[in-house]
Amino acid sequence: MTDPHHDAARPAPAPSSPTEAVLTDLRALDGAVYAAVAGTPTPTLDSALRRLSRAADRSKISLTVAALLALRPGRPRQAAVAGVGAVALASVAANLVGKQLVRRPRPDRELARVAVGRQVPMPESASFPSGHTASATAFATAVGVLLPPMAVPLGALAAAVGYSRIHTGVHYPGDVAAGALLGFAAAVASLTAVRTVPPPLPD
Repeated sequence: MTDPHHDAARPAPAPSSPTEAVLTDLRALDGAVYAAVAGTPTPTLDSALRRLSRAADRSKISLTVAALLALRPGRPRQAAVAGVGAVALASVAANLVGKQLVRRPRPDRELARVAVGRQVPMPESASFPSGHTASATAFATAVGVLLPPMAVPLGALAAAVGYSRIHTGVHYPGDVAAGALLGFAAAVASLTAVRTVPPPLPD
């Protein structure tokens, strides 16, 4: 008969390859940062970040900014088109490709003791990558390239949206980092498409 106490004391099996060892370490760091954020009381920030996270659902903030930009012809309208295109590409890549391939489970907020006052509804989709971060980063990057004065405020907003997803407990930091990289790539693709489209012929 095996001794359950002896089995519990056994160390975890060593990773089978250097790549697996690195991934194991990264997952450990990812979980540690998530736990540190969850365990840090921030009652002043909780409500604001919760509202920001909800406001970014379905890219409502980005699409509102795009609608306002589209009212002005020329560069602002071009930026709106590039931004919306980047959001669409990022959303498809994150939700229909990334999440389906990786299928990382969502964090366990109860285990991490995430404060109830900062929580938003837990999505049913996979955790990796963060679609909110991908879309917000894609929009900020695409618009910021075409309208440089908007780069800093939109970039700060995208960063805040990404952090809010960790703060509210629905994503690990690694999900957000991957979403940001995906957003950059989507913005590059959208900007390339917009710049290769010939301007309309004059009436």
